[in-house]
Amino acid sequence: MVDLETQSILVVGGGMSGLTAAIEAAEAGREVYLVEKNPYLGGRVAQLHQYFPKLCPPYCGLELNFRRIKNNSRIRFFTMAEVESVSGQKGAWNVRIKINPRYVNEKCTGCGKCYDACTMEIDNPFNYGMDKIKAAYLPHEMAFPQRFVIDPALAKSPEAQKVKQACEYDAIELDMQAKTVELKVGAVVWATGWSPYDAKKLDTLGFGTYPNVITNVMMERLAASNGPTKGKIVRPSDGKEPQTVGFVQCAGSRDENNLPFCSSICCMASMKQATYVREQYPDAKIYIFFIDIRAMDRLESFYAKLKEDGNIVFFKGKVAKIEEDAATKNPILKVEDTTAGSLNQISVDLAVLATGMQPNTSLSPLPAFAQRDDYGFIASLEVTPGFVAAGCSRTPAGVSESVQDGTAAALKAIQSVARR
Repeated sequence: MVDLETQSILVVGGGMSGLTAAIEAAEAGREVYLVEKNPYLGGRVAQLHQYFPKLCPPYCGLELNFRRIKNNSRIRFFTMAEVESVSGQKGAWNVRIKINPRYVNEKCTGCGKCYDACTMEIDNPFNYGMDKIKAAYLPHEMAFPQRFVIDPALAKSPEAQKVKQACEYDAIELDMQAKTVELKVGAVVWATGWSPYDAKKLDTLGFGTYPNVITNVMMERLAASNGPTKGKIVRPSDGKEPQTVGFVQCAGSRDENNLPFCSSICCMASMKQATYVREQYPDAKIYIFFIDIRAMDRLESFYAKLKEDGNIVFFKGKVAKIEEDAATKNPILKVEDTTAGSLNQISVDLAVLATGMQPNTSLSPLPAFAQRDDYGFIASLEVTPGFVAAGCSRTPAGVSESVQDGTAAALKAIQSVARR
C-alpha cells in the first residue's frame, strides 16, 4: 500500500514557477499542497501589463492555470500563509505552516457588499501604494481565489460591525485568528520568488523624494487597464502626459553596495515599457540610459526594432544622480556619455528606475540546510534529496524561464518520492 504522505509534494510560492510545479506534479498523479503568502495566486506576474515573449496580458496564462487548479482535486492551496519550519528528510518532511487571518471565510461569493459598506481606505498593495483601496477589498478583479479580504485595521475598528452586517452570507469573521497547519510530505519545492529592490536605498536617484521618479514595477501598473490610472501613463505629480521619459538601467544593480548582480530581465522590461509610452504618445521622446544591453537569443530582434525608432535614444552611460527642477518638477538626470566622454544633464518629464530582482530567499528565513549563494539565491537546484529550488529562488528569470524551471522542479520532486 502506498503511503500518500511520502508521495505528496509541498510547493512554497504561488508565482509562475510555483504554480507550474504544483500543477505539473498534480497532473502527474501526486497530492500537492501549495502555500502562498499573498491573498491570491499568480505572484508578480499578476501585476504586469504585458509579459514576454508574446507581450500578452498576464491573465491569458494565469486564467488557464487557475482553471487547471479548479479541475484538479489533488491540489490543495493555502493563501495568506507562510512556512514557519521544515525539518526531516526526503520522504518524511515535517512542515509547519502559519495561515494568517483573512477575516473572510469560504462562504464569500464575491458579491462586494462588504466593499460597498466600507469607508476606510488603505494604500493599495497591488498598485504599489500609488492609489487607495477600501479596507474590505478584492485584491484585483481576476484574483484567485475570488474572495474578499478585510484589512486588520478595519477588523479592529468601530466600522467593522457595519461591514460585517452588510454580508448576507455570514462570510465575515472578525474574530478570525492565525492558525497553524502541520503536514508531512515527501518532497518540497521552494519557489518563493522575488521582490523589487527597495529604490529608497538609492539616495542619489531621488525615489521617494521627487514624485516623478518611479520604478519599473510602478510603470507596469500605470500601463495596466486595472492600474491606478486605468492604463493611462501620466506623471504622478500633476497627471500630465509625459513627453520625455528616461529609463535608468541598473538602478542599484551591479553595485556592491546594493544588488551586486545583473537581474537579466531589466533591459527587456524597460524596452517593453518604452513601447507602452510610444503607443500612447507617438511624439514622445524616450531615453534608455544603459551600461550594456542584455537582449539575447530571440529577444535580440525586439532590441533591433527599437533601435530603428528615431524617438528612442539608447544612451550609453550610467546615471549618477537625479535632481529636480523646482519649477517644472522635471527630474534632471546627471549622466556621463561614456562613448563621447562628456558629462550631461538631461531633463525628462518622467524618470523610471529599472530596479532589479531581490530574491525573497535573501529577505526571509530558510531551512538551515538550504544554503544561499553570495547573492542571496538558493545555491543549487536540488539542495538536498527531496528539497528543490525553482524560479527566482535560485536565479534571476523571466516568465517563460520560470515556467520551464517549475516543470523541471516538479520532475525532480516526483523523482525523489518515486525513488524512495
